Order: sequence, then structure tokens, then C-alpha cells
Amino acid sequence: MGTAGGRWVLAATIGGSSMAMLDSTVVNVALARIGEDLGAGFTTLQWISNAYTLTLASFILVGGVLGDRYGRRRVFVIGTVWFGLASAACALAPTAELLVAARALQGVGGALLAPGSLAIISATFERTDRARAIGAWSGLGGVAAALGPFLGGWLVILDWRLVFLINVPVAAMVALIAVRHVPETGRGAAAGRLDLAGTVCIVGALSTTTYALTTAGSAGWTTAVVLVGAIAVALWVAFVLVERRSASPLVPLSLFANRVFAAANVATALMYAALAVYFFLVVLQLQLVAGWSPVAAGTAILPATLLMLLLSARAGALSERIGPRPLMTLGTLLAGAGFAAGTRIGPDASYLTDVLPSVLLLGLGLSCAVSPLTAAVLGAAPESMVGAASGVNNAVARSAGLLAIAVIPGLVGLASLEGLEPAVVQSGFVEALWIGAGLMAAAALVSVLGVPKRRVTPLPREIAVHKDTCCPVGAPSLAPPADRTTG
Repeated sequence: MGTAGGRWVLAATIGGSSMAMLDSTVVNVALARIGEDLGAGFTTLQWISNAYTLTLASFILVGGVLGDRYGRRRVFVIGTVWFGLASAACALAPTAELLVAARALQGVGGALLAPGSLAIISATFERTDRARAIGAWSGLGGVAAALGPFLGGWLVILDWRLVFLINVPVAAMVALIAVRHVPETGRGAAAGRLDLAGTVCIVGALSTTTYALTTAGSAGWTTAVVLVGAIAVALWVAFVLVERRSASPLVPLSLFANRVFAAANVATALMYAALAVYFFLVVLQLQLVAGWSPVAAGTAILPATLLMLLLSARAGALSERIGPRPLMTLGTLLAGAGFAAGTRIGPDASYLTDVLPSVLLLGLGLSCAVSPLTAAVLGAAPESMVGAASGVNNAVARSAGLLAIAVIPGLVGLASLEGLEPAVVQSGFVEALWIGAGLMAAAALVSVLGVPKRRVTPLPREIAVHKDTCCPVGAPSLAPPADRTTG
């Protein structure tokens, strides 16, 4: 952490991952203006958000495996350049349909760079500094995600296309730093052929699931939607079967034999599903119901940014000493309290009494939980599989957010905002935040039951890379000892 090389590695990895994370939140502020400019309805706006998350979640597993196979720096640089070019295409899109397509391409670039950034840190830093480095990565990356609405609010005043165009110089700078200063790691760590069948199944499963759930929210469960949903179920089953029989699976199911890895990913899914709802709906609520400007709505979340900047690295270092469970549990409970406090945001919302308490609680919760959660996931994986483990965890997070945005607005009556009275929007918003609070409480429960108090020890190599993946997860040939922790 104290060397020039370490600082360059952090600069490149934080810059790349922050660019991808920022884009998933900054666009939310611009959605209202994009809808006005391109004549897009609410369902189309959902797809402008979901197209990016869909391809990000679908290909992020491939990104992690490619890094382990061909070199993490190489794949990271390719993903960064790809992301910059796709961002330029988004900025130049003349129609909503082309913007959705460009966003999908942008997600592929994000899928290549996101798992590589974390795997590079895990493979480069010494064990004693790794938790602090991950804390800096998650803290500053979280800052980027939280800064998204603030930055987007200012850019939208000039032109919503600047929200995408700003990525181009950032991507060029990150790629240059990575080429010059980041060492190559992971080349040849993954053996065997690339799991093309698994890739096709997971992309198809996520695509059809998202389409069915998003369309059902606005058009109902028509015959066509039910048919697509049935195809989605079949593809999910096929994906599991393919992964269990593959000699080099896209998702090494043996990783889930580790109780900590499995529990941390369940907590990830619950946590990021809730966060997706918060960032998607709160900014729209402040603009459409409270009548705030895009700048004011984006600036409202800025205190969470400052808290994450100050506390995330410290939380990472603390989790190395006391273990991830206490901080994960406390963090998700605080974030859940932030959701509950956010239900006060309405037509006459006061920033100091209605918005700020929610933002502060959310920022404190994320500062406590994100870094220990990430460290728990990577700590449970062997060195040769950190790219795959990072890819799995990223895919879980992005898929959870994607499905939450597809499902929860429809559940609370917000599948379409056209023609709805402010009181109806307000009621749906409150219900959505309570659902988010419940998801955070469930994540806290999973943390208590499944994550150890003490530092996580990874699976032994002979267990983690066991090829007999046709055995059920947890079978005797794959299961680790009952206690995989150390004092």
C-alpha cells in the first residue's frame, strides 16, 4: 500500500471499476431528460437502465474467467477501451432504441473490466495489505457510484449526452495507466476450454428473465410473456446442468461448497437488489414528486459519498482483524434503517429532516458492509480462482439489481409512470423502500448465520478446483471441513 507500484495499481483498478459503477447510477438522473428528448416511455427508460446491467451481469462471469486464462491486465485494458467506445456510441445515439443497444454494448465492456480490477488487487497486494487495498477499492468505487447522481445532475443541465461522453477521456487515461504500471497476473491460471455452452445459457437466461419480468410489469402476464418466462426457467436449469458437467465451468460450483462463499453471495444478492431500488427510485421521486431539479436530486446523495470515502478503507482493515460478520451485519442493518427513513420523502420533502437522515444511514451502512463482504468472498477462494470468484460475486450483485428493477416497480404499481397521480407514485415509492428495508434485514440475518466472526481461510486447492463438478454441491467429495476459519 505504501509503494508507488501499489498506488498505480489502485489508481488503475479504482478508476476502471469506478467508471463502470458510476455509469450505473449517473444515468438514473438523466432518464427523465432522455425520455423527454427521445420520446421514451417508462418501460423504455427501464430498458435504458437494464440493457447495461443485463449484459454486465451476463458477461461478467466470462470476464473473470478470461482474466484468469489470458491475463487480468490484458482483459482489463480491453474492457476499458471497449467501455469508452461504447460510451461514445451512447452519446451519439439518435433514438431511444439505438441508445438501448449502445448501453448493452457498454455493459459488455464493463463486464470485462469489473472482475479484473478486483482480481488484480487480490493477486498483486500482499496478504497483510489486501484488506486495506480492497477497502480503498470498494470505498472509492462506492464514492463513484454515489457521485453519479450528483455529477449527472450538473451534466444533464448542459446536455444528457455528456453523461456518456465524459467516460471517453477517463477510459483512455485508465487504459494508459494500466498498460504502463500494472503487472500482468493470472495468465494460464485457468485451464481447459472456455465454457461457451455455459455462457450461452447464462446470457439467454438473464435476458429472457429480465424481458419477461419487465414486460409483465407493464403489459401483464400475456401468453407471450408466459412463454418467454418458461424459456427462462428452462435456460436456468440448463445452465446448472451444463456447469455441473463441464470440465472447465464458467461458474465453478465447487466454490459454493465453502459455506462462507455461498452465504456472502446470498447477502450480496439481497443487498444489491435493495440498493438498485434505492438509487433508481429515490432520484426519480425527488424530481417527479418532490419537484426538485436534477442537480438538487443528485446532490442529495452526496453525504453518502463522503462517508464511504472516509470509512470504507478503515472498515476493510478492521474486518481483517475482527472478521467480516460484525461489520456486514451492522452495515446492512444501518442501510435498512436508511431505507425506512427514506419513506418520509414526499411532495413537500425537507432535505434536513426527510432526505439527509436516510442518506447518512445508507452511507454508514455501505461503508461498514461493502468492504468486508468483498473480502469475505475473495478470502474464501484460492489464488488461482480469484478472477472467477470476483466474476461470480459481481454477477450476483448485478443480476440482483437487474431483477429488482424489473420486478419491484411493477409490484408496487410503478410499472408505468404515465398518467399516474403523484399520490399513487408516492404510495408505490414508500412500498418499494419498505421492500428494500426488508431485503437489507434479510442480508443481515444471512451474515449472522453464514459468515464467521473471524478471518476467512480459502478452500484448499485440491477441493476448490475439484473436477468432479457433477457431484451435488456439498457432497462429501467437495465439502470443506465444517470450520474454515482461523483465529
